[in-house]
Amino acid sequence: MKKIVCFIVYLLLINVQNVKSQSDTLPYEFYDKKIVLYTDFGFSTAPFSIHYKFKEHIDQIKYRNNYKNQVGFGVSYKWASLRLSFAVGNNARPINRYGRTNYGSLGFNFTFKKFYFDIEAITVKGYAVKNAYKWDQNLTIQNPNEIKPSTISYSTGINTWYFHNKLFKMQALMGKTGHFIKEVRTWYIKSTFNIYGLKNDENSLIPSPLIDTNNSKTASNSYSAIDFGFVPGYAYANRIKNWQISALFGLGGVIQAKSYNVKDNSRSFLGLAPRYDIKIVGGYSSPSFFLFLVSDFNNKTIQFNDLVIKQSFYTLKLVGGIRLNALFKKKKTASI
Repeated sequence: MKKIVCFIVYLLLINVQNVKSQSDTLPYEFYDKKIVLYTDFGFSTAPFSIHYKFKEHIDQIKYRNNYKNQVGFGVSYKWASLRLSFAVGNNARPINRYGRTNYGSLGFNFTFKKFYFDIEAITVKGYAVKNAYKWDQNLTIQNPNEIKPSTISYSTGINTWYFHNKLFKMQALMGKTGHFIKEVRTWYIKSTFNIYGLKNDENSLIPSPLIDTNNSKTASNSYSAIDFGFVPGYAYANRIKNWQISALFGLGGVIQAKSYNVKDNSRSFLGLAPRYDIKIVGGYSSPSFFLFLVSDFNNKTIQFNDLVIKQSFYTLKLVGGIRLNALFKKKKTASI
């Protein structure tokens, strides 16, 4: 009996020592007493396509925006981060073939216990319909695209991540108020709520020569959706010396309320849609500054039976910032 008691005590001591060892070697390091100022520079593109049997050899219309550099400015402190982004400079593609595109986005994220919340709104205005010369006799191979300056693609989303491993922190993955110091991985569940779609104030989104008079959906000037769902996935992060690489990969589905509008008459439907989540972040981080390359892939689908809209948002940017000591400190109470 004495031996059994001694063995149980021994196991308890080992367990306590393991817990202490784990707490002493957390896989992340936070700088929550510092104010983080950061900026980012890169490009965003938001192509979309409409799939339908328009004509014998035409079953897809591709819409492309004109690339433009984007600059963002943000501040992060403890559990919250705010970022504002806008387009600068000239469009990368020829104006006479792709027109002009303007961008705008606003983002806010924060943590609450084991949850990470990310809120972002994106608007892209100005598109060109690729190879419209195939159905429009006013266009040629030398001037093949139809420019639609009033076409808008938009998306507003609220996403929440819950990580199974409590030692995996999104703040460390994004690299602003902290970073990882060793390898950590986990399963996660992401809940997502989104409002998104396409619209054209002037006329139908689909070029008039391709409108099917027997299907009113093809004459719509807007397609939109509101959805909610869950995306389970896997997260990984590792840091070697001061270099860090981290990624999120998820696949799930959403319940979707979708609608289209024709001549001020709107029709709505309920359905399901797939959703996948990809985010890759890698770069250099030290206690005083960081520099990361960030890539985001956001894809959405709206389907009305034989008419399918595939909407995408891709972002590639270089994010750099500095971590400054807070300008304010707690006042010490004088001892009597």
